[in-house]
Amino acid sequence: MTSEPLRIAVWFDFASTICYVAHRTMERMAPALSDLEIELDWRPLDLSQLLARYPRGQALTENQRANARRVAQELQVDVEMPAVWPDSRAVNASVFAMPDGPRAAAWRERVFTGLFEEGRTAPAPEEVSRWAQDLGWKLAPNAIDDARNQLRLQTEDARDAMVTGVPTFMFGDWPFGGIQTEDTMRQMLARYAARQRAGATA
Repeated sequence: MTSEPLRIAVWFDFASTICYVAHRTMERMAPALSDLEIELDWRPLDLSQLLARYPRGQALTENQRANARRVAQELQVDVEMPAVWPDSRAVNASVFAMPDGPRAAAWRERVFTGLFEEGRTAPAPEEVSRWAQDLGWKLAPNAIDDARNQLRLQTEDARDAMVTGVPTFMFGDWPFGGIQTEDTMRQMLARYAARQRAGATA
């Protein structure tokens, strides 16, 4: 790379099927992100705290399920949707116990795969620790419990940033909600990167 990578925050919740679709879509776009010298900064939030229409443990409405299925089909991502909106606080909080970089990326992959490919329910802190052991890592349940306050505060940061759903890509101060086709995402990211770098050199 010829310059420092441009970091773009992506707000997400492991409970969200569309966040899983975004995860897979951006994974496919890794070469394009590298060419654009962009790094994604995945930031967990608790959507149940942010939006009252996503209460923990409540069955997803047919409209919610249909929308998620439509997005997954359009972006060619196979997914097993949960029947209810899960309590994802433990897995979201676990991100704070993971160092940034390859380990954080591997952890996102492990959790998303467990929830949306293996059909597992959102795990309690003890099971989150066992998932970490699958990767050869030690993650104490009390560390996850301690991180829940960080998750709560970060969710409030997302609210202050005008985030109203997940996933949300932050183009500077502008929140872009949802996930589009790879071509559309590439064009948007390229335009944003060009503007940011032009402003930095002006």
